[in-house]
Amino acid sequence: MAERRAPHVYSIAAHRGFADALVAGLIPRYAEPELGLARLTLLLPSARAMRIVTEAFVRLSGGGMLLPRMALVGDLDLDETLGPLLDPLGAGSEVPPAADPTRRWLRLAELLGREMGDKAPKTPGLLRLAFDMGRTMDRLAVEGIELGDLLDERVAGIVGDLAEHWREATRLFARVQAFWLAELASRGEVDAPVRRNLLFERAARRWRAVPPDLPIVAAGVTSASPALAGLLRAVADLPNGAVILPDLDLALDGAVWDMLGRAGAPASDGEVPFAEHDAATHPQYHLKLLLNRMGLSRDEVDPWHRAGLAAAPPERSRAISNLFLPPEASASWVDLPAAQRRLSGVRLMESAHPGEEAQAVAILIREALEVPERRVALVTPDRGLAGRVVAHLRRWEIEADDTAGRPLAQTAAGRVLLLLADLVATSASPVPLLALLVHPLVKQGDGRAQWLENARKLDLRLRGPRPAPGLEPLRAAAAKLAKGDHAIGEWWAGCEATFEPLLNWPDQLGLADALGRLVTAGEALCGTALWAEADGRALAALVDELRGAAEDIGTRLAPADLPGVLRDAMDRVSVRPPWGKHPRVAIYGLLEARMSRADLVICGGLTEGSWPASPSPEPLLPPAVLRALGVPGGEFRIGLAAHDLAGALGAPEVVLSWALRDEGGPVIPSRFVLRVEAMLGELGEAHRERRAVELAREIDRATPTPPYPRPSPRPTAAQRDVPLAVTALDRLRGDPYQFYASAILRLRRLDALDADPTAAWKGEVVHKVLDRWHKAGGRAGELLALAAEELAEMRAHPLVRSLWWPRLARALEWIDQQIAEQRAEGREVLASEIKGAMDCLGVKVHGRADRIDRLADGTLAVVDYKTGAPPSGKMVENGFALQLGTIGLIAAEGGFEGVAGEPNAFEYWSLAKNKADRAAFGYVYEPVREGKKQSGIAREEFLSVTEDYLREAVLDYIKGDKPFVARLNPDLGGYNDFDQLMRLDEWQARQDAGE
Repeated sequence: MAERRAPHVYSIAAHRGFADALVAGLIPRYAEPELGLARLTLLLPSARAMRIVTEAFVRLSGGGMLLPRMALVGDLDLDETLGPLLDPLGAGSEVPPAADPTRRWLRLAELLGREMGDKAPKTPGLLRLAFDMGRTMDRLAVEGIELGDLLDERVAGIVGDLAEHWREATRLFARVQAFWLAELASRGEVDAPVRRNLLFERAARRWRAVPPDLPIVAAGVTSASPALAGLLRAVADLPNGAVILPDLDLALDGAVWDMLGRAGAPASDGEVPFAEHDAATHPQYHLKLLLNRMGLSRDEVDPWHRAGLAAAPPERSRAISNLFLPPEASASWVDLPAAQRRLSGVRLMESAHPGEEAQAVAILIREALEVPERRVALVTPDRGLAGRVVAHLRRWEIEADDTAGRPLAQTAAGRVLLLLADLVATSASPVPLLALLVHPLVKQGDGRAQWLENARKLDLRLRGPRPAPGLEPLRAAAAKLAKGDHAIGEWWAGCEATFEPLLNWPDQLGLADALGRLVTAGEALCGTALWAEADGRALAALVDELRGAAEDIGTRLAPADLPGVLRDAMDRVSVRPPWGKHPRVAIYGLLEARMSRADLVICGGLTEGSWPASPSPEPLLPPAVLRALGVPGGEFRIGLAAHDLAGALGAPEVVLSWALRDEGGPVIPSRFVLRVEAMLGELGEAHRERRAVELAREIDRATPTPPYPRPSPRPTAAQRDVPLAVTALDRLRGDPYQFYASAILRLRRLDALDADPTAAWKGEVVHKVLDRWHKAGGRAGELLALAAEELAEMRAHPLVRSLWWPRLARALEWIDQQIAEQRAEGREVLASEIKGAMDCLGVKVHGRADRIDRLADGTLAVVDYKTGAPPSGKMVENGFALQLGTIGLIAAEGGFEGVAGEPNAFEYWSLAKNKADRAAFGYVYEPVREGKKQSGIAREEFLSVTEDYLREAVLDYIKGDKPFVARLNPDLGGYNDFDQLMRLDEWQARQDAGE
């Protein structure tokens, strides 16, 4: 019998540059004069790896050649990659088709809802749980674990010792998986990981039985699943086959290699594959697991004979090996000479916060591009950091290639569908409605300018508290706008025709029907622009998959659940721009960075919870059960993250970057960074990168400007010549700048959309209600009915009405009773909400009186309604609340039509809680100093003192040249509409300090 040939397994050291070193060795070994590498089949782990290797062939081919056939073995869907390679072997008749993953997701949610009954969460939560369960099922399938293994007696014993919620969760998982597997069997399908395992096993068997004549090389594959390990072993045993591993440390001491633990190879049948003390966080652990499952020892692996173009010094690999020693072996650091601890070409960059880190990284990239042909890569799992860096690079017109892409939910096309879903969920609330109307994809073309103008007019009309749900309040708002512009009415009619099918929904609607309505509305608004770009094509694919699966399963959901379901689905889809980015700048996630190489690699976001990520437990299966089943635990992911960093450290120049805090507070640097600092010891100071951080702090620091002074504008006499409103007098005396901004500059505060009801809004409602009641005769018992009618006409949101109505109703009942009692005493209401004016030193003083009554003695009473507490007597006495007195002056001058007499009562009618009876609402307060009152103005002096204050203000500000000083009375509250305009925060602290 012929001697069995040793397997062809190689390792490319981290410092050599995997892709370039791989190609540098493949070309001389497999290239043929006429055919190049066309006879070679290259098995690669991902589409990104295929692109990286292709680029390496372009760089090293020296004039072009036929490339090898490349197939992916890392993806679950193999129909378009490994499938054609297996077609000649007849795989289609032996391997069942894979189940549609979207259909499985929705079906698992249905099964979970049925099994959980009343304990099931709402549809979005149920679908998230179904997705997580599907991911766990895939993880078990990749490891070759079947449902029977979960029901094994040994596993059942572990489950019995767990907390009750874990026992219930495990039983739920087993029941749902059993139902799903039975359904798969009836359909003649298998889950995608199971199909992949079957394809791998079948290929391995055939290649062992009939070795292919043409060479097959598997490169860069590190997945340690049993089926894939078996395929790799079959490839390694082929006469023309080879397996090339990335960054397997062949120089690691044998004792340290043993310290890594069992790694899937228990010493006896009774032991679990993964011991509790395995060094699963070590970067070599998953490679040891792969070798064990391939049935190989590390001694059977040979070093690859070539290096890449961007190779680092050979000493780097030794330093990386020392860096990641297990805890027991890392004690040897104290005895290592400096040459074996030094990471030449590696810099450590510490920033204060993520914004500073992103700016510093962008500066490093910009500097590196000054060198011709120099390639730069940012590797980070932090998508926020990546987005910041991309934005900073645009400062220099550098468009970086972010290979991880953006979630579909954050793209323009995705936002259209999400805004439409929000419109459904909120019954056309203003925020999603207006965001949708001004979306950049909506109504592109010649008519967009007018479309945006109409949308902005509607925006201004809808400012304030949220209106009632539905299209009716929006139709009323558009009708009021249409009185001045008929085109807006036609515009809104078109909008309403688009939105009406989205709001006419039952309590539950099929997901497929919901998606159909959203797509129809989206196309009506955007036309073909919705699907024209890469994000639109990704959205179309997602919608087609979801609609088909939802129609098959019959998934139903409430309108309020639609945005959450869509957002979750879109967040799992990444959109990558196909072209147009800078050829020498790349931004990678950890998965995309594998096998890539650049002259400068910046590893960003190196903090705990980011790199490495925090282990996320499975929601339905406890960690103890997973360990018993032979599934690597959460620490295994940390080991993969460590291997990613070890691979990145092999670049010629490396920068390790982290920030001391994130948006939520202080953070801990990554354990990997702490190991680097500990190993470097006294050498660490020489590795610090401070220049880029200093430049980041200085790049946007402007030349210091003189401190901004307290504003005190002096407009011209013509500009000062404005009428004086009764309500503006208090503002003029209390904070002249506020009067200047509102009366002279004619600025107005713009309410927010969906704003909380303000005191002014509540006051407007109360004044309208009381005015209608007084003008209708003020009959007892009719006030509450009028109030309810007025609130309905204002189309306030039901939540606003329900929260405010009880308080308002009790206050209005008090007013009804108070008016009735005063009428019996001979007091009558002369006018309500009446406008009047008078002349003061040539200035028109005008205002609206809430109510003016005639008392039994023939004098007048001026009444002002307040929904809150009225001004204090001290404020009135000091001249900062003169509305009652000024209205009295106008009445005394005959400025109100139909009202004559001398005012002698000045009353605030407050609808707030009664201070004397906290259970009651409503009271009357007169800021008149009489009896025991220590503040206010004497009744006989009320009008004269008010007139003095009024004349003083007119002479100083309207007819004079006194400056309108900002915050003239800083302790006086109530006026803050223009604090930003006066740049209050820039000078107030200095003012308070007496500077």
